[in-house]
Amino acid sequence: MAALHFAISGAMGRMGQMIASVAEASDDLILVGGLEYAESPHQGQSFGEGVITSQLQDLSRADVIIDFSRPEASLALCDALKGTNQALVIGTTGLDDAQEAQLHKAAEDVPILYCANTSMGVNLLLKLVEKAAKALGPEWDIEIVESHHNQKIDAPSGTALALGHAAAAGRSVALDDVRDSGRDGITGARKKGDIGFAVMRGGTVAGEHSVMFFGQDERIELTHIANQRTIFARGALSAARFMKGKLPGLYSMDDVLGL
Repeated sequence: MAALHFAISGAMGRMGQMIASVAEASDDLILVGGLEYAESPHQGQSFGEGVITSQLQDLSRADVIIDFSRPEASLALCDALKGTNQALVIGTTGLDDAQEAQLHKAAEDVPILYCANTSMGVNLLLKLVEKAAKALGPEWDIEIVESHHNQKIDAPSGTALALGHAAAAGRSVALDDVRDSGRDGITGARKKGDIGFAVMRGGTVAGEHSVMFFGQDERIELTHIANQRTIFARGALSAARFMKGKLPGLYSMDDVLGL
């Protein structure tokens, strides 16, 4: 199999550096450079076989670009890749509904894989949550609890929201219509059918997500615990391998895993 030439957007971030490190151990992956903002002190620094740059044209050797940056940067990259025949894997979280709509539109011209979490285990969990929500029905209360390190800037996490969407899909409802976040004070009784979210931030937690189904005198918990961030890097690289040579369209980790 021919080697995959790839670049990383958000190259000097936590995930960017992790992906670069994990890729070093693979014979079929060639890192050809990284993207960072123009004022970054890392501009011109060596990165794989290339350098850190703010110019996409400097990364023309890349078959696929892996993006772990910020929503605005991810959307700008979608536009910049039109007509380049390069594919994009987006692991950025924190996109709002309008930004996700822009991403869907961009996928008409660019092959894009968008995933809130690149872990294989989390993507399997999403399917299990959807099936459980469908089987149990609205008589069971659903609560989603997530924990992350103290440097994470968005809440709930993209993965927690994805789990919420999976649960809502299982009930054939829109998450925005049943989402309950941030209870405080005299909130009144829990509304039947709501999907609740609770967020914890602290220390160096890589990521923990639990979906709890509360029934009458019983409870089911589905949990995924990430012990190291390398699981996300390995998943992102698997996604990049999958996306090489793909036609324009919006893909997901389900496609990578064959779910």
